Order: sequence, then structure tokens, then C-alpha cells
Amino acid sequence: MALYATAASVLANVESRRGSIKALVYASSFQNVKQLYALVCETQRYSAVLDAVIASAGLLRAEKKLRPHLAKVLVYELLLGRGFRGGGGRWKPLLDRHQARLKAELARLKVQQRVSRNEDLLQVGSRPGAASQVPRFVRVNTLKTSSDDAIDYFKRQGFSYQGRASSLEDLRALKGKCFLLDPLLPELLVFPTQTDLHDHPLYQAGHLILQDKASCLPAMLLAPPPGSHVIDACAAPGNKTSHLAAFLKNQGRIFAFDLDAGRLASMATLLARAGVSCCELAQEDFLAVSPSDQRYRQVQYILLDPSCSGSGMPTRQLEEPGTGTPSKARLQALAGFQQRALRHALTFPSLQRLVYSTCSLCQEENEDVVQDALQQNPGTFRLAPVLPSWPHRGLSSFPGAEHCLRASPETTLTGGFFVAVLERVEVPSSVPQAEASAPEISLSAAPRKKRRPRRTVAPRTLPPTEQEGKR
Repeated sequence: MALYATAASVLANVESRRGSIKALVYASSFQNVKQLYALVCETQRYSAVLDAVIASAGLLRAEKKLRPHLAKVLVYELLLGRGFRGGGGRWKPLLDRHQARLKAELARLKVQQRVSRNEDLLQVGSRPGAASQVPRFVRVNTLKTSSDDAIDYFKRQGFSYQGRASSLEDLRALKGKCFLLDPLLPELLVFPTQTDLHDHPLYQAGHLILQDKASCLPAMLLAPPPGSHVIDACAAPGNKTSHLAAFLKNQGRIFAFDLDAGRLASMATLLARAGVSCCELAQEDFLAVSPSDQRYRQVQYILLDPSCSGSGMPTRQLEEPGTGTPSKARLQALAGFQQRALRHALTFPSLQRLVYSTCSLCQEENEDVVQDALQQNPGTFRLAPVLPSWPHRGLSSFPGAEHCLRASPETTLTGGFFVAVLERVEVPSSVPQAEASAPEISLSAAPRKKRRPRRTVAPRTLPPTEQEGKR
């Protein structure tokens, strides 16, 4: 069957770090995406167990034409999956020849590990835990529809709307075709954990965005009003960018940066489907973007969600092996980049408010990065106190860290996340700020100070808009 060959190809590409399981599955030509995704994820989850059984049974030695990744998929299906009830094609006779030996090796492995269930063979990090109880959050894209209209659509499809949730217990109790409105975000719908909406017409049309609640917090806390100029510093894959555009109502400008051309191409598709028209994408390193560039002179809001270890996202550990507990060397490298990015963001002259976020649980990438930025800008920026009722706060590593937010499956029924909101202590008006910055450039430039807003400034009120729109 094409299913097994395609699953083996996806597994090989994941291990070669050519993409995540989800991206590779959706990029494949296999029609039943849900079936393929489930098979690859489960095979990957049992990878170490399958490797041990295949090696002990001598399968690859006996079947020299059988490739390792395909063998792993087939043995999963035989021992732990559906057992080729769907047919199995030409692979079923091959596996039937080795079925007794493979089953015996699996039984022997259980005896060695002193367990009775297949699931007990998994490493602790691969077993279902609190993360498996996180509900399916669905953000209504207000650029295209409203929460009321989306709710009505689901009700017409036979879903039962339970109203606005009042507690986490309401979310935990969701079952079947019931759904709720999130108690914090008015555009966020909540469905039971296993709900799959990838093929839903509202998702396909860009009316719905499948986005975890914690991932919705950065744009919500930045909350740029319509007409604002915003920078999304490390923008791909684009869910947060589309959320920012919804706050702007497509009125204003979002400058979105990312270095990866492939991710930017996917992001452009996502934004087009979501109806975003106020965003300019640039394949550029945010650290190379000049704060003095006149294009960004009106930027008052920045969302910085830099590359991180992903230690707060259990699903990423499955899709991208190696994203579990990061090594000290990797943490230091990531934190160094994050510190440079945050310091750089705070140098934009008109900046009023910045949201720093990661999907990491590590203090080195979170509180420590924020503390470094505040120490580098004493008296200029402060941590804004936000969402006082949020149950999970920042680690007490420095005074004021309690203003930061953390999230986890255990405490907030979301993915692991960290958010900090930094705001300028005193926001000067744009003209005095420009004048105040001139002496810092050159103390001897007083006579030239009047020439700074030279004639090139006047035409920039119109031509740059046309030029930048072509980028």
C-alpha cells in the first residue's frame, strides 16, 4: 500500500531534519492525511521499541531489500497497530513469514522490562501525560468572520455549544461534539482533545486558525490598535502574525521578518488564506534590521517570539526528535541569540510596547533573557503587570518577575509557554524623541541639527509606501 511507503518516507525525512511530521505529511501526495499522520506519529513514538524488536528478530538481515524506515512502519502496524486489517498489500506475506519471531521478541522485551503493556515500554517522555489532556483550541479569524457566526455554523453541523467556560474544569469535561467559548479570549473556541478540524470548510477557507491558547497570548497582550505600525521579528509560521492583523483590522502595517525562505513561502500562503493584507514579508535577519531606517520610524509595537528549545511543547518533541531537555551548550547558544534579539528590539526609537514569548520552559530562555534586557535599559523599560488572575507566573529569579506569565498543560491546560510584556516607562512624542536622539549621534553636530529632517523626509510620506508594497 502507498500508505506504508509514504509513512516510511516521512519518517526518513523527519530524522534527516527536513521538516516536522505535520509539514511533511501535508506536503505529501497521500490523500488520507489524518491516517498518514497518525501512523507516522505512533511509529515515531515507539521508535526505540521497534528498533530493538527488529534487531533482535534479525528482520533486516533476513530481508535485505527491506529498508529500515519501511520495516519500522510495517512492524508497528503488525505488532502495535491495526495488524494489516486494511489488507497490507504485498507487505503482508513478507511480515507473515516473520510474525512469530517478531511477536516473541516483543514479549521477551516486556519480560526484560518487567511490564505487561506495550505502552509501558515507552520512555517517560513519550507516554501520554497532562499534554494529552490539552483541548483543541480554535481561534476565530475576525478578519473573515465573527465568533457568533462560527458558533452558529458549528451548531448547524450538530455540535452542542455549551456557552462560555467558567473554569478549567469545564474545559477538561469536554467530550464528543460539545464545545465552549474560552473564558479569556472572546474569539477562541474550545473543543475536546481529539477533535480534528484540518478538513473543516471553515479552516480550509481561513475563517478558523488552529492555534493553542498560550500561543494566542502574545498578540492579545500586545494589542496594537488599528493604524499602528508593528514588527513581528521572527514571524514564521505566521499564526501570531495573522492574529496581529486581526487586531489591526488590516489597518496599519506589519513588518514580518524570517530568514528561512521555505517558512516564509508557507507563511505567505497562510496569510493569504486568512485575508491578511497589511503585512510586508521580508527574508531578513531581524538583527540586521536598522532601527534608524525611516520605514520603521513609526513602529511602536514589536512581537518577538524567537527560536527556542521548544521544551514546553510535548508534540514538538515527537515531531522533531531532540527537542526534549536541551543540552547546556544548546541553551547557551539559544539564550545568547534571544538576548541579542531582545536588546536589539528595544533600540527602535518609537517603541512603546513589546511582547517577548517562547514555547520553552527553561529559565535561561525566559526570565534570564528578560532580566538581561531590563538591566541593559535601566529606567527606560519596565515589565508591565498583565492578567493578574493568570494562575501561573514567572519564576522568582529577579524582582518583578511575577509580572511574567508561564503556561503548561498542568496549570493552564495549554502547551508550555512564557510571555513577558515590556513597556517604555515614559513614551515621548515622535518629534521630541527625534530631536532628543540627535545629540546622541554627534555632540558636535548642533549646527546640522536643523538639517536632520532634510528634504528627503517630506517625500517619504508617499513614495516609500508604494515602493515597499512591491517588496
